[in-house]
Amino acid sequence: MFSSISDLESAILSCDQCKLCQENNHGPTSYNGSGCSPLAIIGEGPGGVEDEYGVPLVGPSGQLLDKALWSVGVTRDKAYTSNVIKCRPNKNRTPTIEEGEFCANLWLDKEIAIIQPKVIIALGSVALKYLLAPTARITKDRGHWFTTKHNIPAIATYHPAYLLRLTGKDLVKAKWEVYYDMKAAVEKCQELAPGNDLKSETIPNLLELYYERKISRLSKGTL
Repeated sequence: MFSSISDLESAILSCDQCKLCQENNHGPTSYNGSGCSPLAIIGEGPGGVEDEYGVPLVGPSGQLLDKALWSVGVTRDKAYTSNVIKCRPNKNRTPTIEEGEFCANLWLDKEIAIIQPKVIIALGSVALKYLLAPTARITKDRGHWFTTKHNIPAIATYHPAYLLRLTGKDLVKAKWEVYYDMKAAVEKCQELAPGNDLKSETIPNLLELYYERKISRLSKGTL
């Protein structure tokens, strides 16, 4: 059993226990943010930018997420962000349910056990299916509270990558839905963990913060 999130992170970054780490990527990614936060944000898996930087949601999707969180009083340094899948699937394909369960059983469950967040935001279908049920659907279950197997209240919303594919009225509608989902999560956090500050004065530049990790990962030439 891991005694700290830093010890667990070291184990995650050296993981080679499934074939995903061989799918033309730079190896496992870990987490970013605060290991003491009452709010956990769980995404699906790393994209190209995340694969390079070694942390979740720092590319275009992550920057859109930062803006959405800012609108409800949260910055990423005050929350804990991780993914169900740690390694980028080849050509950015959607991970299978089986791949998600294997990786999350191995690592995400341990992260949650150490962090013990009060509230979880599930971003997208892969996170929802793992945290709720394989039959769950983001279009049907988005915005509804449920309790994870970790006995933590959670709410699902659209992944920011989905928003980036929308235009016009569909985009406006989806953005408002995400806003209200995240607002509900913050209000639940304030109810269950009053007094926690979830917002810094500015949005942290995660690309700058993890730049040295990017250089280290790229220099290893794992592709």
